[in-house]
Amino acid sequence: MQNSRTFHYYSRSIEDRWLEVSDQFPVLLLTGPRQVGKTTVLEHIREEDRTYVTLDDLAIRGLAREDPELFFQRFKPPVLIDEIQYAPQLLQSIKRIVDQNRLPGYFWLTGSQQFHLMKGVTESLAGRVAIVNLLGFSSREKEKRPLTLDPFIPKSTLVEEYNRSRASSDLIEMYEKIWMGSFPVLATSAIRDREIFYRSYVQTYLERDVRELIQIGDLEAFRRFLVACAARTGQLLNYSDLARDVGVSVNTAKKWLSVLVSSFQVFLLQPFHSNITKRLSKTPKLYFLDTGLCAYLTGWSSPQTLESGAMSGAILETYVFVEILKSWWHRIHYPDIYFYRDKDKREIDFILMKDSRLYPIEVKKAVRVERKSSRIIQPLAGLGEKIDSGAIISLYPQVLPISECITSIPIGIL
Repeated sequence: MQNSRTFHYYSRSIEDRWLEVSDQFPVLLLTGPRQVGKTTVLEHIREEDRTYVTLDDLAIRGLAREDPELFFQRFKPPVLIDEIQYAPQLLQSIKRIVDQNRLPGYFWLTGSQQFHLMKGVTESLAGRVAIVNLLGFSSREKEKRPLTLDPFIPKSTLVEEYNRSRASSDLIEMYEKIWMGSFPVLATSAIRDREIFYRSYVQTYLERDVRELIQIGDLEAFRRFLVACAARTGQLLNYSDLARDVGVSVNTAKKWLSVLVSSFQVFLLQPFHSNITKRLSKTPKLYFLDTGLCAYLTGWSSPQTLESGAMSGAILETYVFVEILKSWWHRIHYPDIYFYRDKDKREIDFILMKDSRLYPIEVKKAVRVERKSSRIIQPLAGLGEKIDSGAIISLYPQVLPISECITSIPIGIL
């Protein structure tokens, strides 16, 4: 009998690439935040002879921790093991089995925490495992648009390909997407009450993940910390200001932020560095990896209030950043992506680097893009780097060249 969940299944960009990588590596680890569909996608594409076992089951978890050898006698590979972080004792047995057989795709693993899990994986399975990151639905996945495109860079040929299947760049529709976020249960309306979902998600995250990763005595202070981080999305990170606003020490703020990074709640975007200049900012920018969670934490009650409020531009920039990141991660590629800011406060939102060439990108909450926007590449002149095509990503509905090397791109193509 067909599983009812399969009937509502939304295809993910990762599917064909995962199977390609499974033909090359004996172990694959799919990691990412909770509730983004890691188990669902792997259950959907797994072969009939691949056993599925979840370590959320306390009895199975106990067996995995106490007797890994017996565990693998009962659950023989090829196997899909869900939530591997609950039984890191399995990793040494996986290493032994792989070294004996070296068969591709023997172990598929999922995990929701990088903090402790990655240490065990890199120590036990170095050279044997492919690590893949998955976030919530991309806009393309949610809207069932073509998914097998190359990762986004603003080259003309790729922009043309993306543009053939673009979505609307309407202001209200865009902020509705941003406000709702990318968790599959919300995107598919499996859960219709957004506020209850996000409240439960934060509570579950606090009770399960954070307490397992580090000891936090004051959960109210940590909740304030979550809100303070959400309010800073798209901004330069100042640990002292963050710690002061929350009422904790700078060291505590750094420790807590490392947990948010390791559990895929936030991303710290590093500044672009050039060997021939020391005038660049060394402070990272903070981005929340789900705009809906970010909007919930900062108290915006509707897409309309979010669009007209103080965070309007920053959260639009966050949305673009995360969509670009998903275009890479969900195709199992990892971008060299930075931002630019020098001591003269000249800024470029994002710089993608590929094949030693720079691709500058600016995000503008505007329907009309002026030709003076083509000046975004000027701060890069004199850095000794090769500058390729750049983009202004905005609400303007068409692809429009605005200079020889800068193109206005509608946000809906992402």
